[in-house]
Amino acid sequence: MGSFSLSLSSTHPCVILPKQMIDIHCHILPGLDDGPESLETSFAMAEMAVADGISHVIATPHANSSYPFVPELVKERRDEIQSAFDGRLTIATGCDFHLSFENLQDIRHDPTRFTLNQRNYLLVEFADFSIPASLDQALHDLQLAGLTPVITHPERNPLIRAQPDRLFRWLRQGCYTQVTAQSLTGRFGKSAEIVSDEWIKAGAVHFLASDAHNLTTRPLRLKETFDLVTKKYGEPQAQALLIENPLAAFEGRPLPHVPELAPELGSTDSDSHVPGRKKRFWFF
Repeated sequence: MGSFSLSLSSTHPCVILPKQMIDIHCHILPGLDDGPESLETSFAMAEMAVADGISHVIATPHANSSYPFVPELVKERRDEIQSAFDGRLTIATGCDFHLSFENLQDIRHDPTRFTLNQRNYLLVEFADFSIPASLDQALHDLQLAGLTPVITHPERNPLIRAQPDRLFRWLRQGCYTQVTAQSLTGRFGKSAEIVSDEWIKAGAVHFLASDAHNLTTRPLRLKETFDLVTKKYGEPQAQALLIENPLAAFEGRPLPHVPELAPELGSTDSDSHVPGRKKRFWFF
């Protein structure tokens, strides 16, 4: 795949207020994907976010073969919610970008239609059943275009959990990772909980986000995870993962907190996500 150019708009309406949590991955817009079906549910999710101490949400509907991404419709649904929450919650848009052939062709022509708050960060979602080697080049081409890929919920992907050094190599290439907040509380199973903990300790996590879809099983809440991270790793880590790095992504700035990976993680002779563990060989 060849490289392509990127031109970012300099006019953005959203203004950040500091010291409140910012959710960069949320399915809050109604009737677009497997998120809320009604506007009433979307309003209730927005109220939940405000009550939880979230000041900014980026609405990121899926962009894949099951859910076509139509920016004009996304903006229309966003505007409906924003008009009811002005001064209480700021809602921007982006998408959960699947690395399909069609999407990679479309992003050549208008990259910012897919990015977070129409800046330079792009949420990238991998399939659970296959991650072909060609996607390494696809990620590189996105970077050549001036985009910064953010790998979404890798802790929930069994293929990445099985071969985490591939993820670590993407991080060394300049990508970032976003872990689902509820993974740390066990909502997505013990395996996701364990690797989330290990990867935070290893400096391999850059964002925590809700990936909210509804009011019950996938709620728009982050405070519980903020408190858990504060207790386990310290408040500066919680601030970095839930406020300061998300703020930078929202504004299109370099991340202020990018820990250095241990030398053995992602190197050509490392095949484990825990230093010292016996090597194992996996095939995608």
